[in-house]
Amino acid sequence: MSEKKPMSYNEIKSLLGADADKLLNHTCTGIPKEMIHAPGPDFIERVLEHSDRNNTVLNNMERIFNQRGRLAGTGYVSILPVDQGIEHTASASFAINPRYFDPENIIKLAIEGGSNGVASTLGVLGSISRRYARKVPFIVKLNHNELLTKPELSDQTMFASVDQAFDMGAVAVGSTIYFGSQNSRRQIQETSEAFKYAHELGLVCVLWTYLRNKEEFIKDGKDYHTANDLESQANHLGVTIEADLIKQKISTTSRGFVELNFGKTDKLVYDKLATDHPLEWNRYQVANCYMGRVGLINSGGESGGNDLADAVKAAVINKRSGGTGIILGRKAFKKPTPEGIKILNAVQDVYLNKDITIA
Repeated sequence: MSEKKPMSYNEIKSLLGADADKLLNHTCTGIPKEMIHAPGPDFIERVLEHSDRNNTVLNNMERIFNQRGRLAGTGYVSILPVDQGIEHTASASFAINPRYFDPENIIKLAIEGGSNGVASTLGVLGSISRRYARKVPFIVKLNHNELLTKPELSDQTMFASVDQAFDMGAVAVGSTIYFGSQNSRRQIQETSEAFKYAHELGLVCVLWTYLRNKEEFIKDGKDYHTANDLESQANHLGVTIEADLIKQKISTTSRGFVELNFGKTDKLVYDKLATDHPLEWNRYQVANCYMGRVGLINSGGESGGNDLADAVKAAVINKRSGGTGIILGRKAFKKPTPEGIKILNAVQDVYLNKDITIA
């Protein structure tokens, strides 16, 4: 694991640029911080141990939070996810950095990058599990959307079983539900059944609560897949089937229910609880994870031209809103290894900085 001096508050502020004041000095008023169950070193004892999760689940959650990585013992997590070889094709994911066709290099990136754990496919993790499963927490992704079907099919298919994850020594399983898609009801049922069995075996359950309906969630050229009201309701559905961690994208807009004219909502959501500010939006995501009783980890998003600053911005939004961490992959593994580690460490520095507080 890399050892470095964390970035200072001023260095983080500089990376935020014009957004610095808005993100670092805002106080959430829609849902004040006193209402949420904030992350912290005592989160398992203060919140999780009151749930119906058995001791083995709590032990494995303890491994995720406290076994390793630069954030161990803080109550926050930094997870490296690399399932994009299926979700986005191996060529699109690894051609720029072919070393990551080898699963061992994915694990090494998680370790050297100071991550709490690594999430990947059955094949990736299984190929090196005897060597690494005890050294770094494994999260086995159970289902995937592959891109070899034509025309493209937006669906999640089970590629792995809970038993296979348990047998390799993983601490957790992960699943995606495409909420809003025509296949979402089946995915909800499959994931709920898998999570129930995973909990019986003592595994932590992580849910990717993504929206997916290109025909219905895009209107007049505006994309509502990352609308805060829709994403927050997806989070609420996710915790209903007892996900232990919710993975969701940072919201970029709102009023999805209103503009798309479906479902039900309340004007108080837009006028009071989740007004148009990134921290208010993400606080509403936290609220829909049972006010933080279930941790919210936001995704780092796709790789682009300003990945370091974008990753730090996502981490600041997540931490200040009351989230539990960042799960970031493409921004790291699509870079030369030293640069990828730098981005992972920069995200972790936000959570290590005591001057960046919950809004």
